[in-house]
Amino acid sequence: MSNLQRAAEIKRCIWLETVPVLDCWLCAGLFDEVDKFADIIIEEIGGYEYKTYLVGSLIDEELQAREEQIWGETGTVAFAEAIKSEINREVGKALWEKTGKNADFNNPDIVGVIDTRFDSVTLDVRSLFVYGRYKKYSRGIPQTRWICVRCQGKGCEHCNGKGKMYDKSVQEYIGDVALKTAKGVDHAMHGCGREDIDARMLGSGRPFVIEVTKPLVRSIDLEELQKQVNESAKGIVEIDGLRFSDKNEVIRIKGAKPEKTYIAEVAFDKGVEEAKLKLALTGLQGCIINQQTPTRVAHRRADLDRKRNVIRAELKSFESAKAVIEIEAESGTYIKELVSGDNGRTKPNLSELLGVQSRVTALDVICIDEP
Repeated sequence: MSNLQRAAEIKRCIWLETVPVLDCWLCAGLFDEVDKFADIIIEEIGGYEYKTYLVGSLIDEELQAREEQIWGETGTVAFAEAIKSEINREVGKALWEKTGKNADFNNPDIVGVIDTRFDSVTLDVRSLFVYGRYKKYSRGIPQTRWICVRCQGKGCEHCNGKGKMYDKSVQEYIGDVALKTAKGVDHAMHGCGREDIDARMLGSGRPFVIEVTKPLVRSIDLEELQKQVNESAKGIVEIDGLRFSDKNEVIRIKGAKPEKTYIAEVAFDKGVEEAKLKLALTGLQGCIINQQTPTRVAHRRADLDRKRNVIRAELKSFESAKAVIEIEAESGTYIKELVSGDNGRTKPNLSELLGVQSRVTALDVICIDEP
């Protein structure tokens, strides 16, 4: 039964004085404004495309105090329903009747919070999430926007007035097109890990979710989005496997620890023997290494010791002063430091096992297991 039906039943059983809603001591006519509140929300939603909604409300403190007074006098505080809940439900029902849209208590497209004191609405528009995989063919671009730390995006001498350290990122190649298509406010990129700026992402690509905040349009054509991104970023970034996603998947892929396979071009300070190199790689294979936060990222990451498993290390091609090595390792392994040793911050390492200082000159990620 609704509260209105309950009240009618009580009035049938017990004589009660009936007063107009506007003269009600408790709600002060609040329930006479349900339709008006629904209309205010509809007007505020305007051109937003949505299928589901949820209603919230802010209620005058004096009204809540009167309500609590009644609960105290009648001993009903343990089971009475707050007026706020009834307003939410009744305005929600009015919205359903006026729009044909459905309420969703778990993951609504739009939440409209009506301030009953001032007849105003605050909208919380759920972001649009799109999952896919990206390949990065060009070295020298970051995964996400790299805002200038000195000016925080305002533009300064350090960033040549651009407000960011790099002209374009993988995020912007994808997000700028998605933002225009969905007519949103901004975009964010959530990747399953990230490769170095100077590393390529090849193979089947890296899982990601692009988020568009406050989208006016939700029913975007993902095939067309993929086509536009790949055409505009041709030779630099490529995406595929697009599908609609949600915030839960963002949490899942950011927390995932899939194993990854790399191709590393390695240079040696002096010539080495192929047999000795193979022996050193065998020494790394199946080894648990200890990695202290690399020197090159220590300025922006906590100085921690991490244990990582090197699953496989194979020689793909060899010359006396350089080689190509394929490495499969646990997520979060710093491959450059696995080769160089980073002045002893990674142990064991290829340089140490080989007895010759080694360094990665080019790095590609060629496989990321499904997260």
